[in-house]
Formats: sequence, C-alpha cells, structure tokens
Amino acid sequence: VQLQASGGGLVQAGGSLRLSCAASGRTFSIYCMGWFRQTPGKEREFVGSIGFSTGSTKLADSVKDRFTISRDNAKNTVYLQMNSLKPEDTAVYYCAAPKYGSNLCAGDPKGNGYWGQGTQVTVSS
Repeated sequence: VQLQASGGGLVQAGGSLRLSCAASGRTFSIYCMGWFRQTPGKEREFVGSIGFSTGSTKLADSVKDRFTISRDNAKNTVYLQMNSLKPEDTAVYYCAAPKYGSNLCAGDPKGNGYWGQGTQVTVSS
C-alpha cells in the first residue's frame, strides 16, 4: 500500500485547507485510514480517522469542532477538511492506513501501518 498526501500549505488563522490522501497498491486491504500530525520535538498525535465501509469518523477533541474527515471509496482517497485553523494546528500532517490488528484508526500513533510522506500545514497568526 502506498499513500500520497497532498493539499498542505500556508494559510492565515481562521482560514481553511483540505488535505487529500490517495491510496494505491493493495487497497483492498484498507479498512480505515487516519490522519496524524507532528511538530518538531513533539510526539506524533492523532487527528482523526474514518472507516471505509461505514464512513464512521473519530476526531481528536482538539479538532472535532473544526475538522471533518470524508472518503471517496471509488478513488481510494480520504480527505481532511480543516476549518477555522489556528496557529497551533501548524504541523506536518500524515495519513496512515493500519496493517491488520493495528490500533492506528483508534488513535494510536505508534500503531503498525502504512504511512504517507506528510504534508506541511502552516497557519500564520
């Protein structure tokens, strides 16, 4: 499985961005995908996840009123819509798909899985 994240950039506080994560390869094995973010010197943190068959989502408390996750199963693509962005949202954002038995989609940033290359989001104040 290969994951390609895109859509990052520089935005002012209060603005919006939409990240995309396209999966390729053995996509039949993907049952959910998650988004994580990381800033220098900090642990990678869970942002949200979505189940591919159910569409059910899980979002971190810090973003649940501002971010939404959606997916397009036909395109094997997951989206992270980020609204009302804050400077503290600045990070490299990664998408990930769990390997069987992994807790990635439950929010475990150390779960075993496939990872995209990351896309930088910078929010200026």
